[in-house]
Amino acid sequence: MIPVQGYAGKTIAVLGLGRSGRAAALALGAGGAHAVVWDDGAAAREAAEADGFTLRDLTKQGGFDGIDRLIVSPGIPHLYPTPNAVIALAWAAGVPVDNDIGLFFQSYATQDWGGFHTIPKVIAVTGSNGKSTTSALIHHICIENGRAAQLAGNIGRGVLDIEPAHDGEVVVLELSSYQTDLARSLTPDVAVLTNISPDHLDRHAGLGGYFAAKRRLFAEGGPDRCVVGVDEIEGQFLANQLAEGAADDRVIRVSSGQKLETEGWTVFARKGFLSEYRKGRQVASIDLRAVAGLPGAHNHQNACAAYAACRTLGFSPKGIEAAMHSFGGLPHRSQLVGERDGVTFVNDSKATNVDSAAKALQAFPKVRWICGGLQKEGGLDGVLPHLAHVAKAYVIGREADAFARQLVGCETVVCTTMAAAVAAAAADAESGEVVLLAPACASFDQYDNFEQRGDDFMAQVKAIIGR
Repeated sequence: MIPVQGYAGKTIAVLGLGRSGRAAALALGAGGAHAVVWDDGAAAREAAEADGFTLRDLTKQGGFDGIDRLIVSPGIPHLYPTPNAVIALAWAAGVPVDNDIGLFFQSYATQDWGGFHTIPKVIAVTGSNGKSTTSALIHHICIENGRAAQLAGNIGRGVLDIEPAHDGEVVVLELSSYQTDLARSLTPDVAVLTNISPDHLDRHAGLGGYFAAKRRLFAEGGPDRCVVGVDEIEGQFLANQLAEGAADDRVIRVSSGQKLETEGWTVFARKGFLSEYRKGRQVASIDLRAVAGLPGAHNHQNACAAYAACRTLGFSPKGIEAAMHSFGGLPHRSQLVGERDGVTFVNDSKATNVDSAAKALQAFPKVRWICGGLQKEGGLDGVLPHLAHVAKAYVIGREADAFARQLVGCETVVCTTMAAAVAAAAADAESGEVVLLAPACASFDQYDNFEQRGDDFMAQVKAIIGR
C-alpha cells in the first residue's frame, strides 16, 4: 500500500466504495488521515461498514462540515452528463475534489528515495484502444529484462494498493479518461498515448472533451518523455504541441501502417515489421509477424508504443524483442481460444467500440463475426468499410435487430444470445476462417462487464471443440 502523504490529521471523504475507493480510504488512513466514506448504493455502504469503514452521509445538510477534500471513484460522473449530487455539494461547500490517481502522484515519492541508486520511474499509458495490452507489455518487458516493475491503475491493482517503491523500480499505470480528467496531480516520467477514437462521449460532452481529458496527462503532467500515436489527427496535434522542433527527441511518434519520416525519434510498423528511426536513420527492426501474442495491425501499434516506452528506460532492441516473443497477450483481447477442423476461435470481447472492432476485423482475412450489445454514440459507420473481411455476422444483444440493419451489404443473422451465435458461427465456418467475438458495443445489456461476456464466449466455444 502507498500511504497518502499530506493529509495527516485531516478528514478526507471518499465517494464510491469499489476497488479504488476502498483502497483510497485505507491508504489515507495509513498516511494519518481520518477517512470517511459514502456510496450511493445501500449494499456497498453496508458492506463497507461491516468491514470497519466509517460512513458519513454526504448528502445530508452539513455532510461536508469539517471535510478537507473529497476523493471520487472513476466511475462516478463529476461533470457530464450531469455531476453526481455529492460532488455538486462538495463544490458548493468549497471542498476540493480529487481522485486516487492524484493521491498516488502526490504520495509515491518519499524521502527513502534519497538512498536509492536508481530513482523509480512511472510510465502512464492512456488512449482509446490498446492501453491495457500496451501497459501489460511494458510491464512484461521490464520483468524479462531484469527490472522490477508493478502494474496498476485501470488494469491489475488499484494505484494506491501497490507496494511502496523499490530501488530502480518501474510502475506502469493504465489510465482511463475518467482518471486523467479529474486527477489534480499527474506527473509521470513517461506518458504514452496509443490512439484516439470516439468513446465515453457522454462523460466528456463529445470527442473534444474526451481528447482534452487524455491530453491533460501530457500538457499538465510534464513528462520527461512522451510516446504519442500519430495515426489520428489528435495525436498529430498533441505531438506537434509537445515538441519544440522536428528533432526534439523528447517526443517519440509511433504509428502502425505508415513510415514516419522526420529528424526526430520515431517507431512504426509496416507489413509486420517494427522499425525504430533516430535522426532520420534506422537503428533497429523487429519482425512482429512471428510474435504470437501480438496479432494484427492494432497489436503492432501497441508493440510500437511499448517498444518506444521501454527504449526510454535504456533497454536494448534485442532485449525488448526477446521479451515480446514470450508475451502471452491478455484475456479478452485477441485471445486465441482454440481451433477445430482448421477454424480458429478468437475472443476480443474488449473490442467495446467501433474502432477497436474494426481493427480486430482487419487482423484476419475471413471472419465469422459475433457482434452486438449496447451501442455507443456515433453508430457503426467506422466498421462498415471493413466488412469485406466478414463472411457473415452473428448479432447478439437486446438491440440485435437494430444492429443487424446497420450492417448494409453484409450477410447477417440475428442470434440474440451468445450460445446461439457461437453454435451458428461454428456450424457455418470453413477451414481457414476465424470465428471472432469483437462486439463493437458495451456489454451491459446482457452482462455485468466485457470479461463476463468473453468468458461466456469461451465457455460456448470449449463446449463445441471439446476442451
